[in-house]
Amino acid sequence: MIQLSKSAANEIRRLKSKQQQNVLFRLAVKPGGCSGWYYDMSFDEAVRVDDAERPSQRDERFFECSGIQIVIDAESLKYVNDLTLDYSEDLMGGGFRFYNPQANATCGCGNSFSTTSELMPKQV
Repeated sequence: MIQLSKSAANEIRRLKSKQQQNVLFRLAVKPGGCSGWYYDMSFDEAVRVDDAERPSQRDERFFECSGIQIVIDAESLKYVNDLTLDYSEDLMGGGFRFYNPQANATCGCGNSFSTTSELMPKQV
């Protein structure tokens, strides 16, 4: 489960208002960045309740947090368990901040992280 700060929820709502109606906030973790993994946030078309029964949707998890529907793929879920997403503005502009107890190191930008080897997918 992830948590959204009040400011993160407000910013996601603001960004969502500029999208098509009925979109979901998608949070994913992808390989790359300075530390090995990076967070990817996007909006995706709404998924109907019966869509979740299709095989292509079974590997995604749906949550509601602060009134925002969030979809996280099963592979990313293990990297964002207990993640807190915050949003803040400063003189350089606004940005999301990720507070992830799974991360054992982060890069200076704060968007890339590394984690313990037991979470890493096995190389074949």
